[in-house]
Amino acid sequence: MPTAAPSTPPAQLAPKREIFGWAMFDFANQAYTLLIITVIYGDLFTRVIVGDAPDYRLGNLLWSLALAVSYLMVVVANPVCGAIMDYTASRKRFLWVSYWLTIVTTALLYFVEPGWLIPAMLLIILSNFAYAIGEGFVASFLPDLGPRKTLGWISGLGWGMGYIGGLVATAFTLFFLGEVSAENFDTIRWVGPFAAGFFLIAAIPTFVWLRERGQSKRQPSDSSLLQLGVARVVSTWHEIQYFRDLRSLLISVFFAMAGVYIIIAFSFIYGAQVIGWDDQVRALMFITVQITAALGAVGFGWLQSQIGTRTTYIMTLCLWLLAILAIWQTPSLTELLQQTFGLQWQAQHVFLFAGVLAGLSLGSSQSAGRALVGVLTPLGKSAEFFGFWGMSAKLAAVFGILGLGLIQWAFGLADAILFCLVLFVLAIVTVLPVNERRGEQAADDWTSVPQK
Repeated sequence: MPTAAPSTPPAQLAPKREIFGWAMFDFANQAYTLLIITVIYGDLFTRVIVGDAPDYRLGNLLWSLALAVSYLMVVVANPVCGAIMDYTASRKRFLWVSYWLTIVTTALLYFVEPGWLIPAMLLIILSNFAYAIGEGFVASFLPDLGPRKTLGWISGLGWGMGYIGGLVATAFTLFFLGEVSAENFDTIRWVGPFAAGFFLIAAIPTFVWLRERGQSKRQPSDSSLLQLGVARVVSTWHEIQYFRDLRSLLISVFFAMAGVYIIIAFSFIYGAQVIGWDDQVRALMFITVQITAALGAVGFGWLQSQIGTRTTYIMTLCLWLLAILAIWQTPSLTELLQQTFGLQWQAQHVFLFAGVLAGLSLGSSQSAGRALVGVLTPLGKSAEFFGFWGMSAKLAAVFGILGLGLIQWAFGLADAILFCLVLFVLAIVTVLPVNERRGEQAADDWTSVPQK
């Protein structure tokens, strides 16, 4: 292997305000993913903008197609952007552009009317692309913020703050904007501008305090940045074979994130269409998931420093298996409780217990996966390797969401949720070969040919 200075992680934590600034981007962008993708706009799109009652199969399919296209765009762009960012030390500038693109396209959702399928899909594609690629950009700063053993709780802090931000943003929206319905459309359409404004203001500390580390290299006169980025992606693709533990992890992340993105995109649609919950239970479910997700992210983040990141990650995937079974069997569990204990609970109330399991799984699994990527990544390639992490996660989103969309088109949404169970089993199987210590050593020993 070519000789060069090894890439070593920081010996000390970054300043507290920088860690806080980094975590605030998670706080800010949850307004988008929850208000637009999970809680409000997904339901609004399927039931009002498309409105193909009674089963909404076309709306669900078009929603899955729009998200799949946006994630496919991230798959193509993320590694190339990561390569350019590492070469030019410009992660913060790329993050700035994705931030503004998310804000503008999300605010424009206000102007979409019922029946405007193409404008709605185009704005969802663009806004979700900008949000999702920005998620990868900000994650690439994680290895700069402290020693590898601290990355678990730093990642958990960010994800925990994210769910607190989502709780604040969505609770405000549910209280002031009301229910998702055609009758309330003129009020609920403000969800786009509100999500954009929340993101705009809450992410300011990120750009004030987060530092750009690394040194920009001189651009060759015979190559554009795009050509350079593509060439570095090809080079990194070959180099990643050296990191066999990171490679196995990325395969596991693919399957796990396919399941996670299905839950994010369809959980509240599932509650409305399959469980048939009312607005009060929907709001209570949201609060339950946000609180348990924050607790899961922070709690399991602390656990990572005690028992190891890989072990914690596997535990979170096992928790997902229980959550998916509880979601799928909610009607049967309701009937069992009624017959055995004489409880007059409705399925929507039992569904809240499934929400507790899903919330704990949601925050902890994403945080642990991101932290484990940081543990196994050499600093000199952080943006590029996190670009591959983003590519794996978003390719998983395409596979998972489009797969569920097609399955529910054929069999209905109630049984299609079992697809998630298969995905999380595969995520567990593929992460078993990962050796965390061996992967850390590979990251510490990594060397590369110096760039001209």
